[in-house]
Amino acid sequence: MTLLKCFLLTGALLGTSPAAAQNSAPAPSFKTAQDVEAWKEKNRNWNRWGPEDQLGAVNLITPAKRKEAARLVREGVSISLAHPLETQKAADVSSPLGHKMLFTGESPESLYSADALSLEFHGFTHTHLDALCHVFDHGKMYNGYEQKLVTANGCAKLAVTTLKDGILTRGVLIDIPALQGVPYLEPGTPIHAKDLEAWEKKTKVRVSSGDAVIVRTGRWARRAAVGPWDVSQHSAGLHASTADWFKKRGVALVATDTGLDVLPSGVENDPFPTHVMLINALGISVLDNADTEALSKAIAERKRYDFLLSIAPLIVEGGTGSPVNPIAVF
Repeated sequence: MTLLKCFLLTGALLGTSPAAAQNSAPAPSFKTAQDVEAWKEKNRNWNRWGPEDQLGAVNLITPAKRKEAARLVREGVSISLAHPLETQKAADVSSPLGHKMLFTGESPESLYSADALSLEFHGFTHTHLDALCHVFDHGKMYNGYEQKLVTANGCAKLAVTTLKDGILTRGVLIDIPALQGVPYLEPGTPIHAKDLEAWEKKTKVRVSSGDAVIVRTGRWARRAAVGPWDVSQHSAGLHASTADWFKKRGVALVATDTGLDVLPSGVENDPFPTHVMLINALGISVLDNADTEALSKAIAERKRYDFLLSIAPLIVEGGTGSPVNPIAVF
């Protein structure tokens, strides 16, 4: 009996196939910064879509993928995934929205109202999309572009304007508190690939190439229940090992209701490994501080776990990202 036949027979006896055996290989542990560096060297998507590419994994959202996502709209019901912009400082609001009224209706002579907004959107408060120029690693940005291309004039490459036509694709909610039967995860709780797969098994919905994956930790539910806390230091979130899973599944965008990484990260000498691996190494778009509470309820009521997701960033020339109002449509 040949070695190949022995391997196939063993797989059959175990109820698996060679492909299944390969897919079931344990995920990297990512205990140290050296583990992360070794993974990046092996798995970077740099040059995957050409040396001049600036879209990254959004390239996986093909016209066919958009049409497939559009067919998920059956009810015409839309739900926002944006958290209301915070206007007051708090433990998790270091840079509140600046909102100034310029003209009001208090005077009888007033013909209209107007206001002005100012917003520092990066951080752990406001719902925003990170551009691929947002994260540097060893002097480089995604696809090997030099970080010095980001100057006082903005990002000369990989700016948020590369996504000016919007992101329109299949969205999949992975609700970890619902999986565990709790209202929210406690700060510091890591989410691993096995948790993502357990949700798939429960819902019978599989993440596929070009998808946007929205991971709920219940951050906003916890804030409503116990009040704000310093999310920048202590937060539930994605463990670095999930980057390997997102790469294998061909995910185009990852959104969370936190700042993405579990904090502390659990990786020695690397505070934000997941951010760096997704954005810089893989070119996966990242959306931070989404508000998934209304979406979670809609999903539970319908028993539908995927939907059309639409994200339209502001067209800011040279911008490192944009505040956004993502819309899920059922």
